[in-house]
Amino acid sequence: MLQRRKSRKVKVGKLYIGGDAPISLQSMTTTDTTDVNATVEQIHGLEEVGCEIIRVSAPTMEAAKALKEIRENINIPLVVDIHFDYRIALEAVKHVDKLRINPGNIGNPDKVQQVVNSCKDYGVPMRIGVNLGSLERDLFERHGYAPEAMVESAMRHIKILEDLDFYDTIVSLKASDVPRMVQAYRLFAEKTDYPLHLGVTEAGSKIPGTVKSAMGMGMLLSEGIGDTIRVSLSEEPKEEVKVGKHILRALGLRNEGVQVTSCPTCARTEIDVIHLVEQLENATEKLKKPIKVAVMGCAVNGPGESKKSDIGIVGAPGNHLLYKEGKIVRRVNDNEIMQVLLKEIEEMANGD
Repeated sequence: MLQRRKSRKVKVGKLYIGGDAPISLQSMTTTDTTDVNATVEQIHGLEEVGCEIIRVSAPTMEAAKALKEIRENINIPLVVDIHFDYRIALEAVKHVDKLRINPGNIGNPDKVQQVVNSCKDYGVPMRIGVNLGSLERDLFERHGYAPEAMVESAMRHIKILEDLDFYDTIVSLKASDVPRMVQAYRLFAEKTDYPLHLGVTEAGSKIPGTVKSAMGMGMLLSEGIGDTIRVSLSEEPKEEVKVGKHILRALGLRNEGVQVTSCPTCARTEIDVIHLVEQLENATEKLKKPIKVAVMGCAVNGPGESKKSDIGIVGAPGNHLLYKEGKIVRRVNDNEIMQVLLKEIEEMANGD
């Protein structure tokens, strides 16, 4: 069991981030926030595949005003992303569960004070989000693209809030460069107990972005660093959630939903493993109950993997072996494999 870094606990809507709270999974909408129906529809789809916190951008006052109706029609905490304009922040904070804003970027101390006071009044925490690509000029001139610059930037924003007696803060230190991102989080984690939102920003398209996110966040999570995560992909947001779930599962930090063990196939394979696994994962992505399924092409590793799974199929000449709770229960023909697996999964998901 991984030993997590001790961090303070911050309430975000009906969830907590940090402390002993489970590591939560976030994503961000790609719709125009002023299009309430499209935004709510996308969020509902993300909820179905396991998104637990959703962030939207509010670049205009119109977008900030749309947040009220969006929040009323979703079931997970709503976070708003604000840059530079404190007036948008003051409107948005009335309708959200968390504000993502860097206080040093919204103007003079009076403007910051107004935003902080509003957050206190509405019980809304803030996330300070430091990105390597948008460091303050003086920090960049002194450090360049160094992890130390990111940490100094975060501490600078934190001090602004602490001087105003505000501590309901979550911090992120994101970079598209994995080693710098990892080092920044490590350095920051040694300095404070603020909860950390992990992410490799601008990670890229599905495959390279998945690899970079798994490497960066995986290293930190395995060291106990991180309280909530977001995978940033140039992809449909649902794919971000799916990848995030797999990262947490791989480290034993999640144990929900259908988890498929499958072989990479070779000349011994007696079933179409690749096609079966793709169909199976798509058909079961919304299930919450933890069920382990093995899809194995032959008798070399198939029986061993199937015996330690809840349900397993092992390819064999002629017809194939169906395992349930570690035991062979029947033989299955090629044309009924998917139907049988889904039936067994459904019965297990609906059982006690």
